[in-house]
Amino acid sequence: MAALTDIARKGRRVEAHHPWPHTVVTGDGWKQLAQELVDERATMLGLWGDKSAVHLALIEEPSAEIGVFTFECAGGKFPSIGALHPPAIRLERAISDLYGLKPVGLFDGRPWLDLGFWGVAHPLGRRKKSGKPGPYDFLPVEGEGLHQIPVGPVHAGIIEPGHFRFTANGEAVVRLEERLGYVHKGIESLMAGASIGTGAKLAGRTSGDSTVAYALAFARAIEAALQIDVPPRAVWLRALMAELERIANHFGDFGAICNDASFSLMYAECGILRERTLRAARACFGHRLMMDRVVPGGVTDDLGADGIAQLRALIETVRRRFPALVEIYDNTASLQDRTVSTGYLAPTLARAFGAGGYVGRGSGRPFDARAAVAYPPYDQLDFEVPVRDDGDVNARVWIRIREVEQSLRLIEQILQQLPQGKLRAELGNPGGSREGLGLVEGFRGDILVAVRIGDDGKIVRCHLRDPSWFQWPLLEAVVEGNIVADFPLCNKSFNCSYSGHDL
Repeated sequence: MAALTDIARKGRRVEAHHPWPHTVVTGDGWKQLAQELVDERATMLGLWGDKSAVHLALIEEPSAEIGVFTFECAGGKFPSIGALHPPAIRLERAISDLYGLKPVGLFDGRPWLDLGFWGVAHPLGRRKKSGKPGPYDFLPVEGEGLHQIPVGPVHAGIIEPGHFRFTANGEAVVRLEERLGYVHKGIESLMAGASIGTGAKLAGRTSGDSTVAYALAFARAIEAALQIDVPPRAVWLRALMAELERIANHFGDFGAICNDASFSLMYAECGILRERTLRAARACFGHRLMMDRVVPGGVTDDLGADGIAQLRALIETVRRRFPALVEIYDNTASLQDRTVSTGYLAPTLARAFGAGGYVGRGSGRPFDARAAVAYPPYDQLDFEVPVRDDGDVNARVWIRIREVEQSLRLIEQILQQLPQGKLRAELGNPGGSREGLGLVEGFRGDILVAVRIGDDGKIVRCHLRDPSWFQWPLLEAVVEGNIVADFPLCNKSFNCSYSGHDL
């Protein structure tokens, strides 16, 4: 962190920002931060806009030191990070769409979230009237015998919309280009001026399959800003909910990946385990997805004796049935033929993009916010972070399998060590502008929430960054060279969020 600390010393410290330092830097400092990313001495956690500024959050691995840096955009411009560091490109395009701030030097000025459906341009900045959008310029591909396959944005299944433009030579994919933004909900606009309670509800609906993780990241950001101590029992119940959410999603993904390889038996069996997990969550916390159960200051629902019994029964069922499914997967030649070596993600790309979750850990990047940042109660729990370096669909399947096993261990430890006490602390309003940053591990990877609270106790600005921002571009990379028929396997092994990305 020495280089980032040196850059911060030359800037202006922002007071009342917790738990990590926040500094306003000059143009030279901003360019130095970009160089830290290029040289891989730091990893980008987030890049987001404001009406007249841009903000960059970085983490140094493996020390997990975090810094937030701001560049004030004179004339509505800022030096492009994406011009030097490709993972920032889509984030800068989104900033341009939402705020009208121009990344100087960025070679890709196409819109990203703005598909021409909005009534105005730059809705979070200086609003302008929207003109009729022209056709989107997909990147050119040249060569003999190439053809294009457009897929979406409306798909055959009950899934979210996104457009995929394949260029293929026969069955081999030469290039995949995505166009997203179809489920932009305006969450960041709705956050501005909202109460903390309303903000918590919005955060939990950013991506419904990660409602606990988003609510937790938002709550921790608010609690950091207001310097709130959460009751210990609430802290442990939050972790319990997070692990239940992780298990349910991993079961769903495991089955769906196998189903895309035409092995429907696994899809059905994993669906049963996922359903049992969701029913246990409802029995424990009154809602299958545990939505609105994690709130700033604590939790809204307690875990009773019946809930503990339900969880112990769930653990027993999973430990009895899941190993047999894993053995079937590992010993079915037709499945292995489809998943092994398919959709290879190079470890160098995973590191450069800061890929989190099973995508990053399947390609050798060991980052897990539960261990790296060690937020409570994970600093008191014993678990391992599974990592592989083979980088294919099979690796991402095995990361999920091992994470299910680790989550079962975590749930057992939580039940054994769960303290008694209050469920929620009062937030209060200490007055003055305050800022907080929250970083937690969802089932897809790390989720970042940055929040600024005004003098009146309401939200001035809240940014929520889904791990999919750094995973969607990598999906384009891993599909190249595979056959078109293997795209569903690659896609499901990533299982990126449309909603979390599109905000």
